[in-house]
Amino acid sequence: MGMDKLTDKNLAQEPGLEDWRILLRSLHACFRTGSLRKGLELANRIGAAADEADHHPDLNVRYFRVLVELTTHDANGITQRDVDLARTISGIAAEMRLEAEPLAVSDLEIAIDAIDIPAVLPFWRAVMGYRDDAAAPDAPLDAVVDPLNRHPAIWFQQMDAPRPQRNRIHVDVTVPQDVVEQRVQDALDAGGRLVSDNHPAFWVLADPEGNEACVCSWQGRD
Repeated sequence: MGMDKLTDKNLAQEPGLEDWRILLRSLHACFRTGSLRKGLELANRIGAAADEADHHPDLNVRYFRVLVELTTHDANGITQRDVDLARTISGIAAEMRLEAEPLAVSDLEIAIDAIDIPAVLPFWRAVMGYRDDAAAPDAPLDAVVDPLNRHPAIWFQQMDAPRPQRNRIHVDVTVPQDVVEQRVQDALDAGGRLVSDNHPAFWVLADPEGNEACVCSWQGRD
């Protein structure tokens, strides 16, 4: 029950979702709490409601706000379970007299153009410490995601022709200092190459098509 994925058109007709917006197959909301104490109170009440529904959102408790994300991973999208819990969460926020800020929500993905996605993707999975995005098991693998859902997903867009010039955007991956060497080695083992290691704060790596990433730590920044 409640596991059929809802279309955006269906969701637009659902009442009680004024606090929520659809972003990347998820429902997102932002509630202005005004204090960390109030934010923790809201998070605790959301947690209790989620346990009762046996359906759990991702929460980001900030000093003045709580951000909430709801999705049904088994359905690779939004289902009735998300809608029901979203209404419950909005009711809790209303009881607490907290203002919803639906226009403040956003999400982020990193897109990398590639000629040979199967050759490039393992490098980024390794250097970021990510896992394959198993959301669409019948489709070709074209994305990797953070297993702890902290950082943006990276997806790969098919190119028809290479770009010979150096890319002007790269990714900095900051990790604990005792993770750096293993992360660099994982990226090299996954088909990457070392571009530069002449600064103790960052190691510059590149995937098989030249897209760069730096593995960074606190060491050498002083």
